Amino acid sequence: MIPFADQVSARSTLAVLERALTLYRRVWTASVFSSFGLPVLFLLSIGLGVGGYIGGIGGVDYLSWIVPGVLASTAFQMSVGESTYPVLGDFKWSRAYHAMRATPVQVGDMVCGWLLYMLVRAEIAVVVFLGVTSLFGALRSPWALAAPLVCGLVALASAAPTMAFAATIDHDSYFALLFRFVMIPAALFSGVFFPVEQLPALARPVAYLSPLWHGVELSRAATLGTAPPWPVAAHLAYLLVFTAAGTLWAFHAFRKRLQD
Repeated sequence: MIPFADQVSARSTLAVLERALTLYRRVWTASVFSSFGLPVLFLLSIGLGVGGYIGGIGGVDYLSWIVPGVLASTAFQMSVGESTYPVLGDFKWSRAYHAMRATPVQVGDMVCGWLLYMLVRAEIAVVVFLGVTSLFGALRSPWALAAPLVCGLVALASAAPTMAFAATIDHDSYFALLFRFVMIPAALFSGVFFPVEQLPALARPVAYLSPLWHGVELSRAATLGTAPPWPVAAHLAYLLVFTAAGTLWAFHAFRKRLQD
């Protein structure tokens, strides 16, 4: 049972979401390149450029094979990146969360409102990128329409523990460690650019622990119309459990931080 202080109100949660969207509306131009430009450049340089030398993987051209990985990776990296400095800043510098706590907004509303914001941001970027890739003929199945839903779940599974971590630290230097030892290795070794099976046997279980790998495999199954290596239910269950655990951690971290 969620503690009373973490009860979630739809009205207050939407108020937190509205605040985040209002702030984003004022600075959205600064994120255009990272949210939309970089994935397209990856598509052209890696998918078409490098793909011309590689040929294909498992009977599929490299462009079609890499697109779902870049989709999931976009949601993953955006959610991790956007749940670091903005969350810490609202605790330490602007003290926006402390201001919210003086209103009817509860801890659960703060956490869920931010997660909804991350979901909206990820879905916009993924849908736009999916539309661009369709122009290159990289989508092989009508199930590709399910890829944004998968990426949304990846965004939640990534943002929840990241915002919890951001709420537990007092210095932004820890984010460099997070990016260097968690986000970048996950983006490189979770099946985005090459099959995890090519990793050493001892390293593969580490890749399987990443929510990104599960999102990549589900997205790839959707865009190619093939079966993922694990049952779909197992991949979805892992992402849901990861999201739930991260959200509960965020509830605890926010509540403890706001007691200071």
